[in-house]
Amino acid sequence: MQGAQVVAESGSIQMGSECIVLENAVLRSSAKHRLRMGSNCLIGPNAHVVGCTIEDEVFVATGAAVFHGARFGRGSEVRINGVVHLKSRLAPGASVPIGWVAVGDPAEILPPEAHDKIWAIQKPLNFPLTVYGLDRSEADMVKITRRLSESLAAFKDAESVSQAGLPEASGWS
Repeated sequence: MQGAQVVAESGSIQMGSECIVLENAVLRSSAKHRLRMGSNCLIGPNAHVVGCTIEDEVFVATGAAVFHGARFGRGSEVRINGVVHLKSRLAPGASVPIGWVAVGDPAEILPPEAHDKIWAIQKPLNFPLTVYGLDRSEADMVKITRRLSESLAAFKDAESVSQAGLPEASGWS
């Protein structure tokens, strides 16, 4: 759909057949975190899906956030504004309710007000190390933004799919 972004930053993105990515959704991979999506998956508007594995028949609803290394079992779903955190694994058929958080392997599905419990599971997953290559003990915003700027600089001259000559009717921009 119009406005959807598919961004492979030195990584790969594989999509099965009959997948639908709706407006303003973002699919992103990197060299360390490829994105693989099975068949018959639906990614809702404004969802953000990064470097994860999604099996067949998965639904990621509007505004959901899916982080690096997450794994979705067949037929699982994350509802509106739900979160599947870093390195978390949803069992086949599992459902993350509206606005809730799935964290851990296997994922515990928790309401957002359970912040202390979410953090207790999330902290050892070491988001800064997994995403930016900086251990939590050494990560600060100066180091993180410099590392990310260096990484993204390699793509400053990259062409978008529409600039590469695909017809506008394809829906990709």
